[in-house]
Formats: sequence, structure tokens, C-alpha cells
Amino acid sequence: MTVLSSDTHPVMEALQIRLIRQMPAWKKIAIVDSLNEAVKTLAISGIKERHPGATPEQVHYHLAELSLGTELARKVYAHAG
Repeated sequence: MTVLSSDTHPVMEALQIRLIRQMPAWKKIAIVDSLNEAVKTLAISGIKERHPGATPEQVHYHLAELSLGTELARKVYAHAG
């Protein structure tokens, strides 16, 4: 088996992979959803730190820039930027 994480012992990595494969789909989706929410929270925190006076609409726009790219965010959320 190929090692995927250089900082994880191969035996532990194999165990992790086995446990993930045995996990029901709903649990995997819940984990991914939780990670996505954590990333969004961190992104919003960073936006608020860089733009302390931003309105909620502006924060939403900056989040769209991060997620969609500047060009698409401008097209979709031009009113908030």
C-alpha cells in the first residue's frame, strides 16, 4: 500500500483508511459537512480581520470572492462589493 501521509505511521494510516471505508455514507457526509463549516468559519474570521468595518453583505461578497474567484463574484454579487 502506498503511504498517503508522510507524518503518519503506515500501520495507523491503514487503520484510518479501513475505518473510513467501513463508515456509513451518512457519517462520511456529516464529517465533510462539518469540515466545510469549519473552513467557512475560518474564512469569515479572516475576512473580518482584514476588513474590520465590513458589513455582513461585504463579508458575504468577500467570501464569494474566495469561493468563486473575483470575476464570478463580481458578476453574481456586484451589489454587495
